[in-house]
Amino acid sequence: MVAAFPAAGQEWRATEKVAHYPVNGTTPMALYQSVGERGPKLSLGRVIAHTTFKLTWQRDYQQQGAACVLATAKPKLVVTYTLPKPAQKLPSDVAAKWDAFYEGIVAHEKLHGEFMRDLTQQIQDVSIGLRHENDPGCQKVRAALQAQLKPISDAHVARHSEYDRVEMSPGGAVHQLILAFLNP
Repeated sequence: MVAAFPAAGQEWRATEKVAHYPVNGTTPMALYQSVGERGPKLSLGRVIAHTTFKLTWQRDYQQQGAACVLATAKPKLVVTYTLPKPAQKLPSDVAAKWDAFYEGIVAHEKLHGEFMRDLTQQIQDVSIGLRHENDPGCQKVRAALQAQLKPISDAHVARHSEYDRVEMSPGGAVHQLILAFLNP
């Protein structure tokens, strides 16, 4: 999937990739236990699914007299969703429950992807046109850009954390997906 965003006259596209990890079992409980054993490993343990991103930039710093201007900043964003996939064919009743569970997990992870697009757009918005006077070699404007990125990054991390906290708390959307999948 590719999404285009116009920004200060510049358009960019994000690329999405899906990586699956195999889970074993033919019952909801066996599949969920396999997810717990094989899911992506994060600092606190294994998770059902995970979204990562790689963000690189092509930036054009231009000298304008003694000043330096960041004239263009074109991002390359690759968002990767790591999701579970049954390793074998499931009985039809389990497959129906799996499909609903999987679709809910995908929807949750896709919102993380949207957050990453938002982050990229925010960075581009503060980048293009950034100017620093008396900056031969464009070192001061680069430092000014880095100073602007820290609060954006901190807000981004907080947004992901709060979203996961709400979604995974008792009664949250992911919690409800798990209960619906495991309960008859």
